[in-house]
Amino acid sequence: MSGQEDKLSAGKAEGLEIQKKDRVRVLCLHGYRQNEFSFRSKLGSFRKYVDKYAELVFISAPHQAPPFPGEEDQSVNENQKSWWFNKPDGHFRGIYKGGPTVGFEESLRLVEKAWEEQGPFQGLLGFSQGGCFAGLLTHLAERGQLTTLKPQFVVISSGFRSLSLAHTNYYENTVKIPSLHIYGEADDIIPTEMSEELASGFENKIVVRHPGGHYFPATAVQKLHYVDFFRDRLQAHLELLELEND
Repeated sequence: MSGQEDKLSAGKAEGLEIQKKDRVRVLCLHGYRQNEFSFRSKLGSFRKYVDKYAELVFISAPHQAPPFPGEEDQSVNENQKSWWFNKPDGHFRGIYKGGPTVGFEESLRLVEKAWEEQGPFQGLLGFSQGGCFAGLLTHLAERGQLTTLKPQFVVISSGFRSLSLAHTNYYENTVKIPSLHIYGEADDIIPTEMSEELASGFENKIVVRHPGGHYFPATAVQKLHYVDFFRDRLQAHLELLELEND
C-alpha cells in the first residue's frame, strides 16, 4: 500500500471521510439474566463513544433463565436469558467448577446463524457470561474448530474462562486477533483473577482496569481506550477493503 493510501485510511478512521456504511460491525453477547434490549440499554454511553467507528448489533440468548434459587415459587421473568447452564440445579454461575454445559450447542448455532444472516461482522463483544462465550468463540475460531465464526477482533468485559469440564481444552491455544479486556477491581461476581486468566490467553491485547464492580464502564476515563481501539480496528478494516479492491 502506498503512503497516499495509508493517509487515506488514517483520514477515514479519524472520521474525516467515514460513512455509516463503512463502520466495522460487531455482534454483541449479553450477560446472564440479560437480553439484547437490556444490554443495549446498559451500553448507551459506550455506544455513543464508538458510534463513529462501529455498528453494534445485539442478539438474545435462546434459553430462559430460571427464577433465582430460593424463589422457585415466583413466576419466570421472560426477559432474563442465558447462553448455557453449568450447575446441576439448572442455573449458571461463573465461578462454579466442573459443571455441565447445558444448552451451549444451541447457543453456538444461534450465534453462528446471526453471524451469517445478519452479517457481515468483523468483531465480537461480550459481557460477563457473554464475555466468557466471546472468549470461547475466539479461541475456537483461532483453532478453526467447532465454529464457522472468524472474528477479526474481540471486546470482553468482566469475562472469564469457563470452568466446565467440556470447555477445558478450548483454551490450550493463544488467540492472536486484537482484543480489548475490561474488568473491575471490585467485581464481586467474577473475581479479577478470573478475568486476568482469560486475558492471558490473548497475544495482541489491551487491558482496561477500573475501580468498580461487575459492569461495563463507560466514563471519560475509559473513553480514550475505547475510541483508540475501535479507530484502529476501523483503519485495519478499511485497509483490508482497499487491498481486496486493488
